[in-house]
Amino acid sequence: MIVDLNLHGKLIIIIGGGNEAQKRIKSVIKEDCKIIVISDSVNQEISRLDKTKKIKYVKQKISDTKFIAKFKPDVIITTTDDRKINQKIINNAKKKKILVYSSDNPDDSDFSNPAIIDFENMVQIAIFTGGKSPAMSKKIKDRSEKLFKKIITKEDIAQIKIQKISREIAKDIIPTQEQRRDYLRRIINDKEIDQLIKDGQVKKAEKRAITILRNWK
Repeated sequence: MIVDLNLHGKLIIIIGGGNEAQKRIKSVIKEDCKIIVISDSVNQEISRLDKTKKIKYVKQKISDTKFIAKFKPDVIITTTDDRKINQKIINNAKKKKILVYSSDNPDDSDFSNPAIIDFENMVQIAIFTGGKSPAMSKKIKDRSEKLFKKIITKEDIAQIKIQKISREIAKDIIPTQEQRRDYLRRIINDKEIDQLIKDGQVKKAEKRAITILRNWK
């Protein structure tokens, strides 16, 4: 089963400071979560993220799992080259019911990291091999990305943004979920909104969606 975790406000600890850790940071940094990187050294990009306050770097050599009790994270990702310490982290995290992922042991991890094709953080397509071959996930992602960019258009992204705005406003106006679903379907199928989006007049399309909502009965 593939799921998209809601990491808003969660604390994620990433163990390690190299390229693998950097890749894992990139996969979660847009999720509006708190990220702590623990390592005795980090690469230039992770150092930059720390200086710009996008993450917090704790300089520390990991030789045990005491950091789990100290920080009480919601998710742990370990990327070190030390298989023994990675396994200790996995075992301890599982005992404490903390989601854990180890780059060198996807089979024993609680989740996998698919290769992601991202469209403005609005549409994400995951290429997933169940942790069996991350390298093949990336290869397939690179091969298919151009194709998906032809299928998913700027108009689709604009419609998603309008749907997001409309849904938030509809929660306060339309009483039931079923009626809200009908309203959102109407927005998607509204020819005037569709034409405004094609003409690049997204703000007018948003106003049209809100007008339909205000007149909803």
